[in-house]
Amino acid sequence: MSAPGFLPLRQLVLVDLLGLMLAVRPGERAVIAIDGPDGVGKSHLARELEALAPHVAGRAVHAVSVDGFHHPREHRHARGSTGTTCYEDSYDYDALRRAVLWPFRDGQDIVPAVFDVARDTPVFPEPVPLAADAVLLVEGVFLRRPELRGEWDATCLVTAPAGVSVPRGNARFPRLAGLDDPGHEGNARYVEAQQIYRLQSRTWAPDWIVDNTDLQRPELVWPDPDEPQWFDQ
Repeated sequence: MSAPGFLPLRQLVLVDLLGLMLAVRPGERAVIAIDGPDGVGKSHLARELEALAPHVAGRAVHAVSVDGFHHPREHRHARGSTGTTCYEDSYDYDALRRAVLWPFRDGQDIVPAVFDVARDTPVFPEPVPLAADAVLLVEGVFLRRPELRGEWDATCLVTAPAGVSVPRGNARFPRLAGLDDPGHEGNARYVEAQQIYRLQSRTWAPDWIVDNTDLQRPELVWPDPDEPQWFDQ
């Protein structure tokens, strides 16, 4: 790896963030949530940290996505397609606990996904063995919701204004491409779900915040209870 002074700014920020994460529960397994709205860059950030870990420390880092733990479409939309149902009915947290969180805590292999949301079908990947002191990154939306308290050893909020994250996220899906205005009715379900979530999670401050508005120049900041605007984006 090049000397730190010659690293791009994004990589410098990632090295700093990774150092903080690797300091969580040294010598033991640790679970860290990477939280944030759709399109903010959580998945890419988790993969970057996973790839960077072998170059900066001797501790293994492995990433999984909560997107592998969706409920089937029939369940997700059984009560309608609103912000409330998006927040309450999208994910199977019991399956996440059984396949990932509980085995990981017990020193066992994990199953990284149980459902393919794009094909709306269960999946059965091979279990993944992890080191005794591995850091597991779980990335996804709604990860600081009340019922997940106690599941994470630390949390990282990835943030950007909705005017940035909504078009960035929609660009991944042809049917949503061009719906850049967060106020467009095509975005209402997801925007409303995030509004509900922010109210639910306000009392659970993240350990770290990454402002990922500019992908080339992210900022690593610490929560300040006197500056709630970080939680209002």
